[in-house]
Amino acid sequence: MNIAIGGDHAGFEYKETLTAWLKEKGHEIKDFGPFSNDSCDYPDFAHPLAAAVANKTFNMGILICGSGNGVCITANKHADIRAALCWEVELASLSRQHNDANIIGIPSRFVDIDKTKQMIQKFIDTPFEGGRHQNRVTKINL
Repeated sequence: MNIAIGGDHAGFEYKETLTAWLKEKGHEIKDFGPFSNDSCDYPDFAHPLAAAVANKTFNMGILICGSGNGVCITANKHADIRAALCWEVELASLSRQHNDANIIGIPSRFVDIDKTKQMIQKFIDTPFEGGRHQNRVTKINL
């Protein structure tokens, strides 16, 4: 799978760990930054990542910041992006099943790396159910 990853300084260490882990699993990864843990502004990385997922250059995206909120709010400004803030494995699954989420937002200050890996694996493995959910997803874009 072709996956975009990015975030901010609070997500930098997770991003580095997850990039290596996903590459070991055979995924193609594009790192949108940041490229250090120096303080930075998450929109500088979330906007280009979301645009690349929206235009289908990537199958999905992973955004990581301290709370996960900033990156999700930013990504969701883009049409055809459905960024879901997840802190439990079941939320990652439901965001795919019911909302056809294409970006997972991770709150690095609130979820340990092992649970983060579980959530991402579930996000990757879970298909969109369609059916009754498709009509709702179709109504999201303005």
